[in-house]
Amino acid sequence: MDILPHYEEQYLSLMRRIWDEGTVQRDRTGVGTKALFGAHMRFSLADDAIPLLTTKRVYWKTAAREMLWFLTGNTNIRPLVEQKVKIWTDWPLDRYRRETGATIEQEDFEQRIIDDADFAEKWGDLGPVYGAQWVNWPRYEAAEGGLYRRAEKGIDQVSLLVDSLKNNPGSRRHIIEGWNVSELDQMALPPCHKTYQFHVADGVLSCILFQRSCDLGLGFAFNAFSAALLTRMLAAVCGYQAGELIWQGGDVHLYLNHAPLVEEQLSRTPSGAPKLKLLRTPASIFDFRIEDFDILDYHPQAHISAPVAV
Repeated sequence: MDILPHYEEQYLSLMRRIWDEGTVQRDRTGVGTKALFGAHMRFSLADDAIPLLTTKRVYWKTAAREMLWFLTGNTNIRPLVEQKVKIWTDWPLDRYRRETGATIEQEDFEQRIIDDADFAEKWGDLGPVYGAQWVNWPRYEAAEGGLYRRAEKGIDQVSLLVDSLKNNPGSRRHIIEGWNVSELDQMALPPCHKTYQFHVADGVLSCILFQRSCDLGLGFAFNAFSAALLTRMLAAVCGYQAGELIWQGGDVHLYLNHAPLVEEQLSRTPSGAPKLKLLRTPASIFDFRIEDFDILDYHPQAHISAPVAV
């Protein structure tokens, strides 16, 4: 009997290809990357499978907390740092240092965000990033004088998605879009995982995630897990089984200063088959809590650290 390759092999193969054959580019951060354009991977979500990388530890609860934060529509890092989630701190911290000239350490900056609501409101907001677009995409209504004004409540793409999945499963418009061209310049970071499209066939829900930009060494592990988690959550509240996560990348890259990460990870062999269990299915997609998720049979190799390019 043929033994199927481990799901993570396609990730390692892509990493090796980029490192060996990628084009060296000077990017927005000034760090530089090796990159290729256009990549594709598929991961089964059947039988509770979850595409967690096993060749390094992925802190899945951090990614899950971020996903739950997206669904609230909040764009301030305060709720995240209160939960010790620091993955979004770099951008507001960098802005604070540039605009004030202060040499504050990250830990002190985060503590001020927690302790001082006014400070958090001014310095902790990221602009209209993911959650704002997902649940409050701006819409405009007619005002006096033939003008238009922004409506108090925007478009809730997530609620519309849930409704269409339940009531019109054959639709080809099951999409959450984050790339709002009119607001890109207001965002701390324009959306990388920008487009999610869902598909229902024979009671099975699958997702295609398109990323315009993918940091394969650091970001991908979170992006793939989060998309799989969102698919499982949607499947649960809509009454479907989970099928596949299909991942597509535009500019897929490895940072030049991540050589130790790349070489260490490529030296490792993936193993195991982790499972994601949903311990509770709430009535609404917005009512999931971190306590509703459990990961079983996840025995990764050691974490590999690397700097984030801002």
